[in-house]
Amino acid sequence: MPEIPETMDAQVIREFGEPDAFEAAELDVPEIDANEVLVEVAATSVNPVDTKIRSGYASDLCPDFPAVLHGDLAGEVVAVGDGVAEFAVGDEVYGCPGGIAGTTGALAEYAAADAATLAHKPETISMREAAALPLVTITAWDGVVTRADVSPGESVLVHGGTGGVGHVGVQLASLEGGVVHATASTDAKRDLARDLGADYAFDYHRDVEDYTAEYTDGEGFDVVFDTVGAGADNLGTDFAAAGVKGRVVTTVSRGEADLDPVHSKGLSVDTVFMLLPLIHDDHAGRLRHGEILERVAALVDEGDLDIHLDDTDYGLDEVSDAHSRLEAGEHVGKIAIRVND
Repeated sequence: MPEIPETMDAQVIREFGEPDAFEAAELDVPEIDANEVLVEVAATSVNPVDTKIRSGYASDLCPDFPAVLHGDLAGEVVAVGDGVAEFAVGDEVYGCPGGIAGTTGALAEYAAADAATLAHKPETISMREAAALPLVTITAWDGVVTRADVSPGESVLVHGGTGGVGHVGVQLASLEGGVVHATASTDAKRDLARDLGADYAFDYHRDVEDYTAEYTDGEGFDVVFDTVGAGADNLGTDFAAAGVKGRVVTTVSRGEADLDPVHSKGLSVDTVFMLLPLIHDDHAGRLRHGEILERVAALVDEGDLDIHLDDTDYGLDEVSDAHSRLEAGEHVGKIAIRVND
């Protein structure tokens, strides 16, 4: 058994604010309950929800102050609670077990995690790469595989095809046999989308009627997966791009949208909110997250799924810089943070 210290280094927020709200703190190492494991965190990654919690925009999701944020993690199991059979001390794991109210976050040297939310880390990638996978991959899997249920030959439009969720969605849609179309903002990002498996990639500024006419002969896409997080501001575009009886899946559906096209086209509309099993203490949902990540690990190790990291290398004491980069939109791929070197 590894020796576990009583205290640990962490980055916390004591109030909501800008990226510089983070400060170093020494905290007690969390205790684990039944069905939990203690993970020595090697790395975490930044997701938009982390910046929204930090800023106070999603204040209802924030842990008690001083708050340890971030859900995604990869690391090594150093202690196992009663009832845990699938993991042992020394196992390398990854998952998204916390970072919200009622859980412990990953911006610390150790995190307590519900074993159901974890999976064995892919063997062929680094801890930083593994830490970038969980939230975006579970979201993309729910969107493309579960909700949209993409079938071979179907036309699939992925808005934000090189973002965190989007670049995984492109790959999963391609693996499912879809004819994948991705929107992206720059030539470099469109090249990346094609490298990841998109059959076509184009500027998201293009008029929706224009690209729908070009790529679907005006019939509309079978599936629209909207990962840009604009909610109602982009739903009108989604509905316009979808064909009759098309499936629209979005990661954000807040706001007011004109639902007339949903009726006139007979569209199905789904929202994917990956954190729901954590928020509502849904054990079955948490187990499903772990099962998805086990399947994802196999795809990664077989060379069928890649995670694209931003070209940065942040340590735990640079989390403010990592948040600033994400909010500025300067990144290409997921931003990872080393916690234990």
